[in-house]
Amino acid sequence: MTKLFDLCIVIPCYNEEKRLDKNRMFNFLNLEQDVLLCFVNDGSSDNTIGVLDEIKNKYPNNVEAISTQTNVGKAEAVRTGIMYCNTHFNHKKIAYLDADLATTLEECFEISKVVKDETIFAFGSRIQKIDNHIERKMFRFLVGRIIATFISNQLKLNVYDTQCGCKIFKSELSEKIFTEKFISKWLFDVELFHRIIKIYGKEKMCEIAKEIPLKSWIDYDDSKVKMTYFFKLWLDLYYIKKHYNQLKNKAV
Repeated sequence: MTKLFDLCIVIPCYNEEKRLDKNRMFNFLNLEQDVLLCFVNDGSSDNTIGVLDEIKNKYPNNVEAISTQTNVGKAEAVRTGIMYCNTHFNHKKIAYLDADLATTLEECFEISKVVKDETIFAFGSRIQKIDNHIERKMFRFLVGRIIATFISNQLKLNVYDTQCGCKIFKSELSEKIFTEKFISKWLFDVELFHRIIKIYGKEKMCEIAKEIPLKSWIDYDDSKVKMTYFFKLWLDLYYIKKHYNQLKNKAV
């Protein structure tokens, strides 16, 4: 019988040879035997796959590494990894996390513990408080707050941080919302909220979803999102809104 993992964590990787912190991953896997890490090598041109194979060889029962033929972008890499895990592994919950581990594996695992009973979706939130440690460059923080405000208004939902790269789903939910491709390579998180709302309704979100303030988050310098995307993302948001409004109107 296939092992039942408590949690699968999908980690998309594009040219991450120098950023992948093997020791942090080894330390986590030494402690958590019921977690599977699934790395998706997104058409990297460096030796990312070599590093991933090294991690897999050390923990063959708790690590999987797959590759896309070309660079497909974060959204499709995450979707590919989640669909792969749903097909090949038995698990209760599934998450995705950024390869730089800005949110740690340990905290992702802790947040996953709230996904039970009626809570089918939980996500980290980079809310700065007196009792946590959030390192974020001021310019990115200000830009992020502008974007977050527009996204919250579009969703008509009080969400502080839709774009944090730590999200956990019950396995059954992931099978419903990752089937179709996403419109945007970087704003697919917004689409996930739209898809969950479409299934359960906006009124149920406060019962089935939990936004958890992170204890720690570090903004690393070499983000894969170029700042010029700030100008294009508004077009992505428009297309996302248009698409899901059309779906809503068809359902009425």
